[in-house]
Amino acid sequence: MTIKEIAALAGVSVSTVSKIMNGKDGNINPATRSRVLKIAKEHHYEPYSTIKNITAPRKFLIGLLVKSFCSSSMMIGGILETAQKYGYQLLLFNSENSLPQELKHITALCNSRVDGVIWEPVGEQSIEYEHFFTKQNIPICYLNAPEGFPSYAIDFRKAGYDLTQELISHKHTHITCLLRKDDSLSSMILDGFQKCLYDNKITFEEQQVLYAPVENCYTSIIAQRLTGIISAHYSDALMLYEQLEHLHYYVPSSLSLASLSNSEQSAEYPYISCMPIPYYAFGCHVCKALIEKCEKSVQNSAPPLFTPDCALTHKKSIWVPSSLRLKKLVVAGSINMDLTFIVNRLPQAGKTTEILTSVISVGGKGVNQSVGVAKLGREVALIGKLGNDFDSSLILNTLEKEHVTAHGIYRDINMPTGKAYIYTGEDGESTITVLSGANQNLMPEDIQKQRHLFANAGFCLLSTEIPLDAVMEAAKIAHACDVKVILKPAVLQAVPDELLSLTDIFIPNQKEAAALCPHETSTEEQAEYFFGKGAATVIITLGHMGCYLKNEKESLFFPAENFASIDTTGGADAFISALASYLTEGYSVYSAIRIASYAAGFCISRQGVVSALVDRSTLETYITQHAPTLLSQK
Repeated sequence: MTIKEIAALAGVSVSTVSKIMNGKDGNINPATRSRVLKIAKEHHYEPYSTIKNITAPRKFLIGLLVKSFCSSSMMIGGILETAQKYGYQLLLFNSENSLPQELKHITALCNSRVDGVIWEPVGEQSIEYEHFFTKQNIPICYLNAPEGFPSYAIDFRKAGYDLTQELISHKHTHITCLLRKDDSLSSMILDGFQKCLYDNKITFEEQQVLYAPVENCYTSIIAQRLTGIISAHYSDALMLYEQLEHLHYYVPSSLSLASLSNSEQSAEYPYISCMPIPYYAFGCHVCKALIEKCEKSVQNSAPPLFTPDCALTHKKSIWVPSSLRLKKLVVAGSINMDLTFIVNRLPQAGKTTEILTSVISVGGKGVNQSVGVAKLGREVALIGKLGNDFDSSLILNTLEKEHVTAHGIYRDINMPTGKAYIYTGEDGESTITVLSGANQNLMPEDIQKQRHLFANAGFCLLSTEIPLDAVMEAAKIAHACDVKVILKPAVLQAVPDELLSLTDIFIPNQKEAAALCPHETSTEEQAEYFFGKGAATVIITLGHMGCYLKNEKESLFFPAENFASIDTTGGADAFISALASYLTEGYSVYSAIRIASYAAGFCISRQGVVSALVDRSTLETYITQHAPTLLSQK
């Protein structure tokens, strides 16, 4: 296409097109200039060679000179995309942090007569080469230039502010930031951190700041009672996450953690809440600014900081401080795979029983109680032991799905995972036989290693399908940590007086109470016996007849709620889970027993245990309909 055709399409004279294409358009209307350039780019117009030899015509070509390819490929992608959008081609050069290499590339860019260049200088000495560009009137947009030169940059102060504000919105006041010394990004993050603290009237102290490497950060975190950390670099946050986990200090239950991240670098796991650096948008922003300079559509001015709106990828590693949460629950108990057989009558000696249906599911009193608590919205940690087999993986996957903290679960490579064989009759009654497997190898020292789980706990739920010495150790630790103990005496022939004296609520069923106290025949007498042995509160569950409560103040029966009985296997576990959950929320033992009776009713009206445990919304909706004042009576 000729210059006359360009002039005709633009509705201007040939001389006007010539002036615009050769950069001599100072007195030409900006709208006219933009129109001519647009048509020239669309039709790939270049001036005649005679003009090329006299002037420096527009080539619709821009250069990108970075000091190394450590620069984000996302940023380079944004620059390339924007250049193409506006009809420009891109020449990319890498200085490899070498001044001689940088000079060679500058010479190449000038010889190519680029319309403009985005330049990330290698160092302060690089600025001496600026005259090569200015001599040919090539506009420059600097990236990360030495101090004193107008440079385009991302406003990391805003990122530091926003990350800090996210923790403060979750009620954190003891916050620190993890930085690197002599790092410009860290300096800006610190500025934003300090400003956010100031705006929220939180005092800043120098010792609050942690610096990588992270090996010694744990001591500072404990000493300063820190509950939240923001990190300038994702790799540092990742190292801290791993170190804390190794020391049994878990994110987010023990500490909230958020980090700035290169979106190309951060991964889905471990679950660190990240704010991706908007490199792509920044690349688009800088390239557009350079094109505006090339086309003189804006006046030259000092470049502003790029401040896009950024959001966290997720908030999985952020939680309110543990001191402000309701106390969690700790469960120490058996972990099994349940094989449930539906029969028309329970097995009897000398008779063959036909199995109508069989079901395989996750079970064991430890699992049942912890899942029951989690479904009611409480934070819960389970301590137990699995085998190193396929069943163990299925169980751990179930616990993760149900939001049960499984840090306290061990694998035993020499034993299979425990199994329970459950026979359920048509009337809902059941008979259970248990193969203990790895459960029998849960030792007192295993409990001791999980002492940290008892911090900020309200109740410890214990059942005796694990070794009695492990149960005793858990009760002692709970007592020392001011955590109340609820004990379910399953498969126990005798209960030690010392264990009863450490028990706050003792919950046998009718058969267990009779086995442990054979010399007493009535429920009232049995409860009185256990109470006299040191249990602060005794609740004997009576199946469809409800339960009996004995404590220092009262002795009374509670009726069962009206639910059809399909499978009674998990009724006691559902009862205990709900009782502990609502006692943790401040309900009286009387109200908590009534609520727990509804939870047990839901469970026995469904087949199975884990799948039959009721969630909080369903339970409270039902209670509101049938006992409108119960949930308001703490």
